[in-house]
Amino acid sequence: MSRVPNPLRLLILYIGLGLARIGLIDRERAIQTTILAWPRIVTGIARMSKSAVDVAMVGVAVGISAVAGVGFAGPFWGLAFAIGGGVAGGTIALVSQRYGADAYDELGLAVRSSTVLVLIVSAPVVAVFWLFPYEFISLLSSNERAIDHGATYLQVVSLGIPFAGLNLVGSRVLVGADDSYTAMQVRAGGALANIGLNAVFIFGLDWGVAGAALGTVLSNVAVSATFAVGLCAGRFPGVGEFPVRIDPLAAYFDAETIRDLVTIGLPVGGRNLVWIAAEFPMLGILDIFGENTVAAFVIARRIWGLMNTPGWGFGLASSSLVGQALGQNDERTAEAYGRDIIRFAVATYIVSAILIAVFAEQIVVLFADDPASPAIPIAVNLVYAACAAVVFQGVAGAAAGPLDASGDTQVPFVSQFLGMFCVSIPLAYLGATTALGYWGLYLAFLAETTVPAAINYWRFRTDKWKTVSQSYRPDAAIADD
Repeated sequence: MSRVPNPLRLLILYIGLGLARIGLIDRERAIQTTILAWPRIVTGIARMSKSAVDVAMVGVAVGISAVAGVGFAGPFWGLAFAIGGGVAGGTIALVSQRYGADAYDELGLAVRSSTVLVLIVSAPVVAVFWLFPYEFISLLSSNERAIDHGATYLQVVSLGIPFAGLNLVGSRVLVGADDSYTAMQVRAGGALANIGLNAVFIFGLDWGVAGAALGTVLSNVAVSATFAVGLCAGRFPGVGEFPVRIDPLAAYFDAETIRDLVTIGLPVGGRNLVWIAAEFPMLGILDIFGENTVAAFVIARRIWGLMNTPGWGFGLASSSLVGQALGQNDERTAEAYGRDIIRFAVATYIVSAILIAVFAEQIVVLFADDPASPAIPIAVNLVYAACAAVVFQGVAGAAAGPLDASGDTQVPFVSQFLGMFCVSIPLAYLGATTALGYWGLYLAFLAETTVPAAINYWRFRTDKWKTVSQSYRPDAAIADD
């Protein structure tokens, strides 16, 4: 199942086999899902741990105002993942279907077109953030210390936006070709390098938030270079063989491929953008509560990110396995994988939530230079709310996997928009302006996952995504039909 023993792999496998034993999922599908999911979950843990360690290092070295500043810059940096994730959403749909149909020429064209699309879309974003970082951060807060820290972080980290997007594309190419292990090696290695660089820049050279940003940029450059060499050569020293080899000298522009990437990827990018865009009004609302609440929320979101890593694996495993089945015109197997992975994901999220809830207080205190900071109890309570909400994220993310694989990406975008902007943010605002208080923030956490969970699962059960997929299947699959 894997090239190295891994306790996380065994835990996920035991959960899947336990569900199979009681008849909730198929045993072979549980094993195949674990093979693809666990490396991606490890990647997520590494990257989210990196993000959490960044905040912890900044908090210890500089203070709570720096944590708030990095938090204010976070949504802007997150645009890299909205851009790259949108294109990558189209990439994995096209790659998985073409890989399942052995249409390797079309697969290579999809990868090259994705690369160009990321660079074109991200370039103007980099320019704007480099030139006007202070102006952007000041839109969210009047706290001058936090604004200064946030502007410094944003200006430097903006240089990494194109590379972060390319990393997502490279990862999705491998996952779509049934190799999440190699993607894990590359991206988790980059995350670990990021932590090491940050330690040197923040503590060794005393560069503060600028050091944290520079470490992020350099690690993303290194990961992009690894994917580029590996995909072009078919292997990378120390990593091993790549499942596909892409000709870097062939055509990069194909109108139909670009159109498919945009059609599929735009709603995926929009869905990612909903998360990012929602942070702007949310941080503005949190600023009403005060600096300690902003810092507490930033800490809780970093911990939330760790809890949410199972979704990285199950969502992409679902997209890959469902997409390959659709590429072979096997809709029954595609549906079976989608159904089983939803159940598998929810069970794993429950385990994750319980573990974090038990150790919430001990985890939160690692993020502050002063354990007696008033931000600590606020963050602990927010983490408890996140533990309840994240279980529904398991449904939302896993149910979105088959929709993404089929190209039916508009519904997950709409569901995320409704959950965040129509329910979650209004609840947070009520908390800041009425006697509802912090309960508004707790309910906001729940709303952002329960609404998408209900809508995405409903769409999956309608089977309309199967019909949508027919227009995106490769020519080889259509010819075999």
